[in-house]
Amino acid sequence: MSEITPDLVRHLASLARILVTDEEVEKLAGELGVIVDSVAKVNEATSGDVLPTSHPIPMTNVMRDDEIRPSLTQEQALSGAPDSEEGRFKVAAILDEE
Repeated sequence: MSEITPDLVRHLASLARILVTDEEVEKLAGELGVIVDSVAKVNEATSGDVLPTSHPIPMTNVMRDDEIRPSLTQEQALSGAPDSEEGRFKVAAILDEE
């Protein structure tokens, strides 16, 4: 059982400058207790001989090789643009920079 008591909840609420009713204190004490107990269980499950991992199975680079393929020309890509300039799409400035 966790060590989260109603008095501790009141103290933490006071530090956080949160007004809580007695009803809320009781509810929060129970909820915070469950959280603390759950974290304790997770800590028990981890041991020093198991290295932390980001993936449970070994991963390799899954990207495909780059291949040159036919694509649009610059003129074709810009043909549907409302405005272009010097071979690029021209859009309205959104910053105060020129």
